[in-house]
Amino acid sequence: MPQLDFSVFPSQLFWLLICFFCMLFVMTYFIVPKTAEMINLRKAKIDADMEDAAKIKQKVEKTLEKYNKALKDATDEAKASLQKTKDEINLIIERKQADLTVELNRQIADGEKKIAAGRQKALDNVNDAVVVLVPEIMKKLGFAKVPASVIKNATAFNEDNGE
Repeated sequence: MPQLDFSVFPSQLFWLLICFFCMLFVMTYFIVPKTAEMINLRKAKIDADMEDAAKIKQKVEKTLEKYNKALKDATDEAKASLQKTKDEINLIIERKQADLTVELNRQIADGEKKIAAGRQKALDNVNDAVVVLVPEIMKKLGFAKVPASVIKNATAFNEDNGE
């Protein structure tokens, strides 16, 4: 095997050292600095993005607080408005019920007056019919002529006891 031949070791060591130091030089002065610079740029960009994200987060939190406050205020205002409207509606309902009660009582009183007037008219008609019919019935039964005032007093309807 040629790599194990001791006679070529010095030349292989020479070229190994030359290649090693050339690679070391290239790595030290060209590749590592550019890589380090890229890493630093990336780190700076990440840090800047993190700071921007923190600022945005603070703005979002402030906006969320404002939103929650506005929502709470709107909810409170809506509740107050709803309660006010409910109270107004209840007041209107109470007024309407009172007006309706007064109107119903008036209609009931008018109805009772009409019923009483109709009853009285019917009773008057009955009394008039009795005054006319009783003398004829008395004649047919064979009784003598009875004066109209006696018949009227005897057949008059007594409103107090319903007779």
